[in-house]
Amino acid sequence: MHSAPELHRLDLQPIVETALREDIGFGDITTVATVLKDTRAIGIIEANGDGIVAGLPVVVEVFRQLDPTIIVEALRTDGQVVAPGDTIARLVGSARHLLTGERVALNFLQRLSGIATLTNRYVREVSGTRARITDTRKTTPGLRVLEKYAVRVGGGHNHRMDLNHAVMIKDNHIVAAGSISEAVGRVIGSIGHTMTIVVECETIEHVYEALDSGADILLLDNMPLDLLALSVRSIAGRAITEASGSITLGNVSEVAATGVEYISIGALTHSAPSMDIRLNIELSE
Repeated sequence: MHSAPELHRLDLQPIVETALREDIGFGDITTVATVLKDTRAIGIIEANGDGIVAGLPVVVEVFRQLDPTIIVEALRTDGQVVAPGDTIARLVGSARHLLTGERVALNFLQRLSGIATLTNRYVREVSGTRARITDTRKTTPGLRVLEKYAVRVGGGHNHRMDLNHAVMIKDNHIVAAGSISEAVGRVIGSIGHTMTIVVECETIEHVYEALDSGADILLLDNMPLDLLALSVRSIAGRAITEASGSITLGNVSEVAATGVEYISIGALTHSAPSMDIRLNIELSE
């Protein structure tokens, strides 16, 4: 079990509101037509597969916005492992509002739990090495704060949150500037002393040039294992090392064995399969 990081309600409110507006439109015509207004029900959220739960605070916020009188009782916590048949949460209140909020709540919970589950698989693959698994900015537009939260729930770490979080000089920046040295020199002359400079390197020559230029982090991109290991040895602690590109569950342990400190993986957020979770409704008195 992984302890859940903080997810601030101020981040949740606009995201959940947008999702509810998108799904409800001018009203849930099916539920209004078939369910009497005063009908009360119990909703059971249950896992249909193995995985790590992430997103329960979002479920709470969905039903808080729909109907603050709905009681959401979490029987698991974010970061906890579940198996098929495990009850994740129990909801009590208006049957209409439970049905109206069902899809939005499950969409968030399934998506975030899927990300946490996949992240944890990568984290377990590099156990015993010094490598840390991190995400990227390859996130669903509008959902970055939630998806990066799910990565942390799964035991991973976050890369920069946005373009203002750190300087990252990638291949196209280098082409536009003319060289790594020129790009780093321009950056040093325009940012504050607390800002970190990351330089993407694809060859050993790039590594030496980035080191000489004063880069803080070298992103070793799409390097074969032998070149990656050589680069880590050549850097020898003079900069933080990060591997990226074409990393899978099948090769991540070999990448970690090179001694690299961070491994960034876009698939954590752009390719994680949603976890199978359902909500069943029972009538209550």
